[in-house]
Amino acid sequence: MTEFKTQSLRELTEQQTRYAPPARRQVQIANAQKLLGEIEPGRAYPYQYVCYRVTEYRSDAYPELLLAGEDLRHDLALFIRRVARSVPPVPSEQSVEPMLTLEEVSKRFNVSTKTISRWRVKGLAARRVKVNGRSQLGFPAAAVEKFVAEHKVLVEKGARFSHLTDAEKEDILRLARELRDAGGTLTEVSKCIATKLGRSPEAVRYTIKNFDRGHPEAALYPHATGPLTDAAKQEIYFAKRRHEIDLQNAKPTGETVNTIAKRFGRTRSSMYRVVNEVRAKELVRTPVDYIYNAEFDDAAKEAEILGQMPGQAEFDAKRAAKAPPKDVPPHMAHLYEWPLLTKEQEQHVFRKMNFLKHQLHRLQEAIDPAKATVEDLRRAEELKAGIRGCRDVLINCNQRLVYAQAKQKLALGENIDDLVSDGNLSLMRAVEKFDYGRGNKFSTYATWAIMKNFARSIPDAKTHKQRYMTGHDDLFEAKADVRTDEQEVLALADAARARVNRLLEHLDARTREVIRMRTGLDGSEEMTLEQIGQHFGITKERVRQINVRGMKMLREWAAKENVEVP
Repeated sequence: MTEFKTQSLRELTEQQTRYAPPARRQVQIANAQKLLGEIEPGRAYPYQYVCYRVTEYRSDAYPELLLAGEDLRHDLALFIRRVARSVPPVPSEQSVEPMLTLEEVSKRFNVSTKTISRWRVKGLAARRVKVNGRSQLGFPAAAVEKFVAEHKVLVEKGARFSHLTDAEKEDILRLARELRDAGGTLTEVSKCIATKLGRSPEAVRYTIKNFDRGHPEAALYPHATGPLTDAAKQEIYFAKRRHEIDLQNAKPTGETVNTIAKRFGRTRSSMYRVVNEVRAKELVRTPVDYIYNAEFDDAAKEAEILGQMPGQAEFDAKRAAKAPPKDVPPHMAHLYEWPLLTKEQEQHVFRKMNFLKHQLHRLQEAIDPAKATVEDLRRAEELKAGIRGCRDVLINCNQRLVYAQAKQKLALGENIDDLVSDGNLSLMRAVEKFDYGRGNKFSTYATWAIMKNFARSIPDAKTHKQRYMTGHDDLFEAKADVRTDEQEVLALADAARARVNRLLEHLDARTREVIRMRTGLDGSEEMTLEQIGQHFGITKERVRQINVRGMKMLREWAAKENVEVP
């Protein structure tokens, strides 16, 4: 139970977890639990009625929407879990209703704490409370009684469970050795033995892992015991990413998820959990640079901020009918594919982009990488996609500004493409740093940013050219034909690779990775600009600029250190 079945309940949950005070959330959880007990699967319920029962507020949203009882039961249970998880723990004595601890519920029904965890998946409500100053799970007494009444068979089955005897443990370990030698994974072996002995797969798996922890020299699955190291998690993540790239290119040459799982002695689901954890750590580690505005915290303005740009239909029509003038060179035709933005449109797009960054920043603060859910990561990807869309619109609509400034600074014998590439970097930085809340036009801010960059970069480029460029005769001077054997060729290649790797250390991590992926320096297949852009979440043009800038810096360091670059 990880995904909502109705969009309306998902939005309601997000609103309450973000904006409702903790005390109100506690009340809403109790209201939702009460309503959950009244829902009949065969009936349909108006959304506004559900919203009022949960929040005690009459909403105007979705006036015609009817929710099926079965879907509503599912989403209300998910609402309770999500909102409860967002509420800070309170002392149990301050709780509105009687609370039972995990140990009390375990003793009352003669079941293990793992069984109670499985009951929570089935709908047993719980929330965080403080008992003797420590945060732990608390179960409302009314919710426990309700769950027991609705799941009598499940509760009786759990109460009949008996702990494994020593003889049963020996049988499990004996069968596990036989199945392991036949090539079975820990998960496959656990399921097979559980079916044969009439036990749960979790009990069998726990017995095997407990034995491996206590007897490392005779462990059945030594690689499956203990937590994975950070290096192993990174290896799993990159192996999974290579597999996804292979699937996109219709070249399934790398490892599949199954082979990765077997190599590490883990399950497929654990591989996905590791990938989600690494992705979440990258998300949390990457700072979000944006211009904050007080209206971002006003829930009433969210729909307006995320709505359509003013004059969107006219903008789309202009773009569809856009054609370059006849006298424009072919390499500049793309500048006329996007119409200019009005001041109101500019303000809207900048506000939307920074608002999405604000939401991404708040999501970063709320995510625990070790507990990141697929929904959290999907939400992060949606926000990143929205940010990229806004950024691309702003950059594409202002490309002609860069060319106009580059023309003014172009000197005899220079290539305008070099100036445009440098100016585009300034334009991208200006998009990130522009404060729309001051009411200025972006073109004014961007023009000064591009001019300032040209004033610094053009003299530096001339100095570099005067200092390091040689004549054509020197560049194409004939060399003697010296033939070498295969060992010499391999040695020269290794030496050249070592020189390049040493030069790469001068670059930042992202530029270094882009060059490696673009040129295949790590021995893998060369990747296209689009594939690299998908990996880093940037445009193809941005990847090309990073690659060009990185290669330029490598040549400069090579000249300084008198190193030949192959």
